[in-house]
Amino acid sequence: MHFEKLPVNERAAQINRDVERVVNRAVRTYDAVMGKLGLGGRRAAYDDEAYEFVGGAKDNLRKKHYDKSLRLLWKAEHAAPWTTFKDAGEAEKALMNVAERGMSEAEKSARAKISSKEFKAALDREYTPAQKKALVTILSKIGHGEAYAWLVSASMLNEVKSTGARAAVTMQVMEEAKHFVVLRELIQAFDVEIPRQAAWDYLLLEGCLRAKGFNRFFGMNVLVETIALSIFGLLSDKPGLEVLRLFHLDESRHTALPDNYFREFPMTEWQKRNPAARMSRLMMSLPAVPLVLYLEPELAELGVDVFEFAGSVLRKAVHLAERSGFLMPLPGSELLPVFNAIFNAYCSATRPNHVFRNYMAADTTHGAAEAAIEREIFGSAAAA
Repeated sequence: MHFEKLPVNERAAQINRDVERVVNRAVRTYDAVMGKLGLGGRRAAYDDEAYEFVGGAKDNLRKKHYDKSLRLLWKAEHAAPWTTFKDAGEAEKALMNVAERGMSEAEKSARAKISSKEFKAALDREYTPAQKKALVTILSKIGHGEAYAWLVSASMLNEVKSTGARAAVTMQVMEEAKHFVVLRELIQAFDVEIPRQAAWDYLLLEGCLRAKGFNRFFGMNVLVETIALSIFGLLSDKPGLEVLRLFHLDESRHTALPDNYFREFPMTEWQKRNPAARMSRLMMSLPAVPLVLYLEPELAELGVDVFEFAGSVLRKAVHLAERSGFLMPLPGSELLPVFNAIFNAYCSATRPNHVFRNYMAADTTHGAAEAAIEREIFGSAAAA
């Protein structure tokens, strides 16, 4: 390609470069000094000289979360075609049409039913009014939680170092937004009044949003996401709720993010073992226990023992917390028996002929795929 070069005043150009160099040095020095004094300085943790965020590239984090999330990015138009979402591209629609041509008549019929306006009628056929109310109450807890997850994950962008980590958190922000809007339509399809937040989930989620620094990672990615993962694993095999399998897959990556991040940027021993921080994590976690117990009638309506569900959640959350370095006042081997004793005491007082059980060994995740995912995340803690 040919370009007509224009003449330039070299002296003027040199003066401009010299002035810029002086101003740049002054600005950078001022911001660096103010930052060290804790009086401000540069807000963005961005290294423009290296063309990376502070912390470097860390492309392994990007590959584990950003790249993988994009590969697994699901479209509501395909996964839940009865919704109002039209988020699939032409190429994706063409692939879906090819896939549908290879379906059996039974599979085509099932998809047609889900795709039709009869989805709400199908829910009415599958569930009694009491079951619908129970499902909506349980799902709404995560529905409200997704709103907070969206806010908390966005607030973590300025906490993490490296381009890879920021890419990973950015994907979580995108996925939380998708979870909120898609789950909202799913819940609304039941035509049941959607309850407000209970005091317990309000306290839990507000505590996550108000937490400082990486305590937000603990509150949201370890604690709340484990509850969400457990609810999706419990319900994803139910009629009309198959889309929750995709939510479950997303949440599995979210729960793994703190551990992967701290492998690259480890917390100090003081951050892990600071008595005040350990107690703060316990206090942040406590509303989760009455929250789960609050759902006893709804879980019972679906044939689920609330204490089996709670024990499964607690065991997995404690495992993730310790693996990531978020230590509690007591190690998990001592903390879980305390909660198990509390659960059994409650059952002894409320359930006739109750026999002591180890609720911490229970697992309420259904579906082979979901169970396999959780075994990968939690190892032996997935089904102790």
